[in-house]
Amino acid sequence: MKVKNVLISQPQPENDKSPYADLAKQFNLNLTFRKLIKIESVDNKEFRKTRINILDYTAIIFTSRHAVDHFFSLCEELRVTIPETMKYFCVSEAIALYLQKYVQYRKRKIFFGKSTFPELLELIKKHKGENFIFPCAVNHTKDIPELLNSNKINHVIAPIYTTVPDVVEDVDIDSFQMIVFFSPFGIESLKKNFPGYMQGETIFAAFGAATITAIENEGFEVHIKAPTQEAPSMTMAIEQYLNENKGKK
Repeated sequence: MKVKNVLISQPQPENDKSPYADLAKQFNLNLTFRKLIKIESVDNKEFRKTRINILDYTAIIFTSRHAVDHFFSLCEELRVTIPETMKYFCVSEAIALYLQKYVQYRKRKIFFGKSTFPELLELIKKHKGENFIFPCAVNHTKDIPELLNSNKINHVIAPIYTTVPDVVEDVDIDSFQMIVFFSPFGIESLKKNFPGYMQGETIFAAFGAATITAIENEGFEVHIKAPTQEAPSMTMAIEQYLNENKGKK
């Protein structure tokens, strides 16, 4: 099946220099950026019930920009000032750079992996003396806590936001030959918004092991999986797939 219309379940990039713009030009694609989920903050009163004192921790693990935004917003509400001695461990350089929105960027205190948590874990293991806090969604997947536990990393899970399906009934879901997912909650949103949806020949792309598993558990097929050693980003994985399937119907 020829791929023409692609649904990317992420916000529209801020400029035309995005790798997606290059992808669209290379393969003559119509890209639609539409989030399938929305993020809601946990009320600071609810967070207090966890009895987590943020200042008891010496390092923070960030795996998304959502976590960064909601963490610092929560700190402001709680009137907590993060000390300059705090260390930050980010799953990617992009998230590390995003921290500049809230803290002075100092490489000696900010560490980052290439794109996956197992890569970041190797850095975390070199700092086992730290006490880590992991800000995440209330309905987070269990893979990261399990890895931290199995490697005997001192940490606490801090649920500070929740991920819920957004209402996307305005989307003509059957008009897309490819749908790209970045979260297990994306497929949950698809099922909720389009309960009778049939995948048919539509190509599903998924980023991250948890997302892949969630899609397959719903009985759908994942054609494009990222990250991989050959394709560490989603755009690279899509490019690789389209190149390999040129001319196929």
